[in-house]
Amino acid sequence: MSSHGSKTSVHITALDGIVNVNSLFTLAVFIGLTWNPKDPTNSLIDADADASCTPGPSVAEDLVAFHVYSFSSFLFSSLVAVGLKQAIRIWRSPHCHPGAGGGFLCRINKNFLRVGMLVSGIGSVAGCAFLMLALINVVQIKLGTLGCGSSYTYAAVVPLVIFVPAALLIYILIVLFAFFSR
Repeated sequence: MSSHGSKTSVHITALDGIVNVNSLFTLAVFIGLTWNPKDPTNSLIDADADASCTPGPSVAEDLVAFHVYSFSSFLFSSLVAVGLKQAIRIWRSPHCHPGAGGGFLCRINKNFLRVGMLVSGIGSVAGCAFLMLALINVVQIKLGTLGCGSSYTYAAVVPLVIFVPAALLIYILIVLFAFFSR
């Protein structure tokens, strides 16, 4: 792809954004992994509550599994994005020459860049989905299972399952637009 330096810097800026957001989510996931869901003082479920409100060990196991999946997805996405940034910088150096307006004209493999950004985006989307599932399990441990019918549980989970997928849909559409645009 023959590209002005400004277009390349837009790609680098987008990759920086992916890495920065993934770093914040990775930190949140890492902190979440240090939490002990088996600590009985960490629950807001009334001791006299119906037994169906108390989550079983599978909820805690899912919580840890989803945190690990989320962590690995964000790490994968960030490593792909950082790798792309390095590839752009390495490729730019010997293949660039000054262009009009003070910018640089560079030859960058457009398909490699597009596929790499798409793969990095997929990793971020997967990380967000797994983080959302982990948070649903946190809510069930703290406030009671979804089957319990607690209004507090639903008040925490419903916005989560509406806003996160909506934001992911917007993100996916933007990534696809960038992937298919010239």
